[in-house]
Amino acid sequence: MIDPVIGALLAGSFALLFAGAALHKLLAPARFGEVFSAYEVVPRALAWLAPAVPLLELTVAAALLVRGSRAGAAAAGAALLMTYAAAIAINLARGRHDLTCGCGGPNDRRPIAAWMVWRNLGLALLLGVSVLPWSSRPLEGADALTIGMGTAVIGLLYMSFDLLLGRLQPRVARLPGAP
Repeated sequence: MIDPVIGALLAGSFALLFAGAALHKLLAPARFGEVFSAYEVVPRALAWLAPAVPLLELTVAAALLVRGSRAGAAAAGAALLMTYAAAIAINLARGRHDLTCGCGGPNDRRPIAAWMVWRNLGLALLLGVSVLPWSSRPLEGADALTIGMGTAVIGLLYMSFDLLLGRLQPRVARLPGAP
């Protein structure tokens, strides 16, 4: 069993992650459609499915915050994260290292990299922790503060590490012995 504060931190943090991912896709749907098609992992005839992705992400984000739908939302979110990891891995295996990841918004032109595959797989695994049984202890005022501030800190740390890894990537690629 996990403490309800830990469970709420995980649910809130992943809700924030999926809502943010959906927002940048909804703000630039044409750009996301281009990125979706560029991955070439679904037949071109199914490119019309691109708008469904941010809607699914928003649904996962909202459902993670509701006790009765949390397990299904976590499963759907983990499946999305593993799908993103697979799409990146497939394109890396194809040698398409210059393909933009599409994970940082419409103006982000970061190329895909292996660390993104591992990040998404790790996130999917962590999301699975949120469906472990929660202890039934009552939450107190300090718990609410911990959940709110903790979610904000986790969100900022995630953005910082993502930005850092994205900026280090071109330098790493130029080191001797790097692929």
